[in-house]
Amino acid sequence: MRRMGRMMEDLKPALMMVIVQVGYAGVSILYKLVSNDKGISLTILMAYRFLFASLFMVPLAFFVERKSKPKITGKVLLQAFMCGLFGASLQQNLFVQAVSLAGATYATAMYNLVPGATFVLALCFGLEKLNMGRASGKAKAAGLVMGIGGAMILTFYKGIEIHLWSTHLNIIKHMAPHTVSSNHIWGIALASGTCLSYSLWLIIQAKMSEKFPWAYASAALMSVMAAIQSIIFALFVERDNWSRWKLGWNTFLLTAIYTVSFHTLVYE
Repeated sequence: MRRMGRMMEDLKPALMMVIVQVGYAGVSILYKLVSNDKGISLTILMAYRFLFASLFMVPLAFFVERKSKPKITGKVLLQAFMCGLFGASLQQNLFVQAVSLAGATYATAMYNLVPGATFVLALCFGLEKLNMGRASGKAKAAGLVMGIGGAMILTFYKGIEIHLWSTHLNIIKHMAPHTVSSNHIWGIALASGTCLSYSLWLIIQAKMSEKFPWAYASAALMSVMAAIQSIIFALFVERDNWSRWKLGWNTFLLTAIYTVSFHTLVYE
């Protein structure tokens, strides 16, 4: 019995990783379903998502970290603004558009570029060193080449389609071949931009954590900044379509609530 309990304890990290990946798959699928509905604005979806996140995170940060009294300075606010931009509003707006154009599989798979992009940016900012004379340096270079190479193959190589079984479901409407091809290229470009934005966030977040180690307050500030940015962007893009801001019991609301709940559980 003890051995079984110990085995389950050892399996917990792996099981949690699987659950997280399944959750991410759900996010991508919901994004694709929402993007297929022409009456729904993806920019408004992002605005509501980060607004809901702010309404949840601000009270949570207050109750959890009120005794430690996080000191919010001008530099912290600037870093929070940058984190909200690159780690949330810009990154997620690019990602949801990439899912819409290239599909959930391609957009998600392009996240394999994040480690390589982060490493290159860290080299540019002097935060990382590449010593090709050591085994660790060679391993980093090899991993960088393999990651970028894999993403390029995924983008430009079309293999044989494998049909396992038919579900007889037609949730997403099919488009003309030339439209799909054009959208695919744009989608991959946006997915690459998503990776670059995410990599910048990782670097900025690491620097912010050095001087501002309060995780909940940091997440709350980032959510508020992202909400402000996303709402301003959505108001600019959808300034003539006020009817799209109306909430209803549909996929739009489900996606907003699911993404907020899932990302809160993952990051906190």
